[in-house]
Amino acid sequence: MDLFALTRRLIDIESITPNESAVGDFLCDELRRRGLEARKMPVEGARANVLATWPGHARPEIVFSTHMDTVPPFIASSEDDGRIYGRGACDAKGIIAAQILATEKLCGAGVFVGLLFLVGEERDSIGAKLANQQAMGTRFMINGEPTENKLALASKGALHVELVARGRMAHSAYPELGESAIDKLVEALHRLHAMKLPEDPEVGPCTKNVGLIQGGRAPNVIPDSAQANLFYRLVGPADALRREITEAVGELAEVHFTRETPFLRLRTLDGLPTMVAAFTTDIPSLANWGEPLLLGPGSIHVAHTEGEFVEKAQLREAVEIYCSMAKRLSS
Repeated sequence: MDLFALTRRLIDIESITPNESAVGDFLCDELRRRGLEARKMPVEGARANVLATWPGHARPEIVFSTHMDTVPPFIASSEDDGRIYGRGACDAKGIIAAQILATEKLCGAGVFVGLLFLVGEERDSIGAKLANQQAMGTRFMINGEPTENKLALASKGALHVELVARGRMAHSAYPELGESAIDKLVEALHRLHAMKLPEDPEVGPCTKNVGLIQGGRAPNVIPDSAQANLFYRLVGPADALRREITEAVGELAEVHFTRETPFLRLRTLDGLPTMVAAFTTDIPSLANWGEPLLLGPGSIHVAHTEGEFVEKAQLREAVEIYCSMAKRLSS
C-alpha cells in the first residue's frame, strides 16, 4: 500500500479509545509484511502498543512514535484530489502512515529507526506510561501530532480541576431555610474568571475552560450539591496556579486537582519552521525514550471535528521531513 492507501486503510479500522486492538493487529501484520520485526506490548485486556524495529537493529538511536486511538465518533475514510477525510485522518493515522513510509525510506539509506505506536493517548496516556517502563535506550523520540509539519518548540501542559460545592436542601419557597450549593459554585467560578492567568512571551497565555457543570435536584428544591470540572492549559509550572485557585475559591467549594500534565519546552532544528502546541501529547509520559521532538502533518484545528482531514501534500512532505530529521539527529 502506498502512503494514501495506507492512511485510508488505517482510518477505516475503528479504534476509538479503548478499542485499539484491531488496528494494532493490522499494524503488526503490515509492518512484518514490510520486513520489520513487530511485536505487541500488552497494556490491558486486548489492548496493546506496537513496537517495531529492523532485523539486526533491535536498539535504534531514534524512534518515531504516535498513537493509534481516536476520539468518537467513527467516520469512514474518503478522499478528493487534495485531501483524505475521516476520523484519525490527521490525529493520528495519517501520521502513522507517514512514519512507516519514512522508516522504509530511511532503511534504504542505511538509517534504522524504530516505530512505537501507542494506545490511550486521547484519554489517559496509559499506553505511553506502560511503554516508558520498557524503553530501549533510544537517544531521540520524534513524536507525531498534527502541527502542520512545523516543529513544536513547546507543548502546553494541562491541569484538571474539580470543584465540589455543598449546601443544604430546603423547599424553594423558603430559601432562608436552605443553603444553595449552586450559588456557591457560581460565585467560585466568578472568582476564577477574575483571576489573571500566567503568560509566556514565547508560548502565549495559560487558558481555562469550564467544561462540565452539574448540580441540583429539582427547580423547586434548594440544591445541596453542585460540581464543576475545569481544564487549564499550562505555560509553566503549576504550583503557583494551584495555590491561587485554592485561595480564590476559599470556603465556597472543595478544590480537587485530579490530573496534571506538565508544560514542556522541546528541541528544535535549524531550518524547520516552529509552532507552539497548545494541546497535550504522550511526550511527558515517555521520558525514558530519549530527547523528544514533536511534528506531524495535518492541523489540530480540524482534529476531533466531523470534517477531519489531512492534506495529501502535507503527508508527502511529512515523509521527507521525518527522513531529514532522523538523518540529522543520527549524524
